[in-house]
Amino acid sequence: MPVYFGLQMNKHRPQAQRGPVIVVAGDGQPLQAIERRAPHVLHDEVGRAVALVEGEDLDDLILADIRDRAGIKVLGALKAFSMWSLGPVLGEYLDGVCASGIYEARLGREEYKGEVATYCAAYKPDDLAEILKISDHVIFNNPGQIARMKPVIDAARSNGVNFDIGLRLNPLHPEGEVPKYDPSQPHSRLGFPVDQLRPEHLEGVDGLHVHNLCEQDFLPLERTWKAIEPFVMPHVGGLKWLNFGGGHHVTRADYQIDDLVAFLRKIKAQTGLELYIEPGEAMALDAGILIGEILDVIDNGMPVAITDISATCHMPDVIEAPYRPAMLHERDDGPLTRLGGPSCLAGDIIGDYRVPGGAEPGARIAFLDQAHYSMVKTNTFNGVPLPAIWLWNSDTDQLTEIRSFSYEDFKTRLS
Repeated sequence: MPVYFGLQMNKHRPQAQRGPVIVVAGDGQPLQAIERRAPHVLHDEVGRAVALVEGEDLDDLILADIRDRAGIKVLGALKAFSMWSLGPVLGEYLDGVCASGIYEARLGREEYKGEVATYCAAYKPDDLAEILKISDHVIFNNPGQIARMKPVIDAARSNGVNFDIGLRLNPLHPEGEVPKYDPSQPHSRLGFPVDQLRPEHLEGVDGLHVHNLCEQDFLPLERTWKAIEPFVMPHVGGLKWLNFGGGHHVTRADYQIDDLVAFLRKIKAQTGLELYIEPGEAMALDAGILIGEILDVIDNGMPVAITDISATCHMPDVIEAPYRPAMLHERDDGPLTRLGGPSCLAGDIIGDYRVPGGAEPGARIAFLDQAHYSMVKTNTFNGVPLPAIWLWNSDTDQLTEIRSFSYEDFKTRLS
């Protein structure tokens, strides 16, 4: 069955799994500090190879460096990477986590250190009552929600619960390269239109939340601030904090970190507010790989290989985004082979690849950068087994199985 690998200390190598594997870097350093290097190739008792990406620590622990130099707070977005077994490690470098609903908020409070900030496009009253108890910041999508939920908010405070109330703003300033992932797309449901903001909307509000990016560098953030600055600045006197949300690809090699730090310092001085950012993908960028096996190869106008890795079940963004995941050691030349998953869905296609060593049944393959938006999005459609989760320490080369899944996990999700 499929397997995810993550990184941690262990005394024993695992036997190779019959299925995909994700490897995530977590060797006592924050995941964002792992850089891809040449792979190890491990062989199990039956001779099949499992490729692991070796990690190298960056000179700076990037997220902590940004936090310390800019004097801000950094929260990790659980929606992107929720491998809570690494909560203690991430807690050494982050100020907390941000959640998108009651379950993520509970996970953040139970398994991570620091603050929990929760934003959801809409809340059910019963869920909100619990979220208020376990969150430091509770962020609403519009002022009408805050007014409608005032009895729940007041009841929590009357019971001694402490929390800040936030309001998410929609900048009305598109910056996304893919429109469907752009929070400022026309008729977006995410956030209160910034040009409608009035003083009465901020009664009882402690902070503003502005998430407008998706896998982007510094310049879109700078342009977003210029777009919202005239609407926000008249109101900062009554606020405590400003949260610039996520989508900041700060651990990418070409990100303009010094420019970001200077910008955040400037905005902090200009507004007098506590500043937050919420990187998600950046926590685990390039830190994990998904390893699987070719099960069969046919010819249908080109070589077509069936793998135990499913785009539909294990890498759904391959289809939704869409994007083509990079393959470890893919050749620069040679025949292309179309790779697809074992499900009955005709569109369960990963892409066309030049498979290292050739596409033959039993060959092992590995897709890079699969720690984020992978484990959090898997599903058991068609009964396709979920990958197990492993943790690897690149300093000691030790491996630990964190979780494996069985038929019972599939069955218990059904009625």
